[in-house]
Amino acid sequence: MDSTYRRQRHDSEEVCSVKWDFIKMSQQEEDLILRMYRLVGDRWEIIAGRVPGRKAVEIERYWIMRNNTHFLPPSSKF
Repeated sequence: MDSTYRRQRHDSEEVCSVKWDFIKMSQQEEDLILRMYRLVGDRWEIIAGRVPGRKAVEIERYWIMRNNTHFLPPSSKF
């Protein structure tokens, strides 16, 4: 590998294998996130601006965990 490729790869965001703790949201936050997602898509910064006290990264992780069967408890899987 040349140094340019390594530098670009190093500067990019890496996938982390650290276990994520499930993010708890209130029913109102969940409803707002769902409505905002339908309206603006995965523009997490915009959604976070409407949910007081939440960061874009937190909302994105919540969305991924909520909508990906990999993160659901075993009893919830289809």
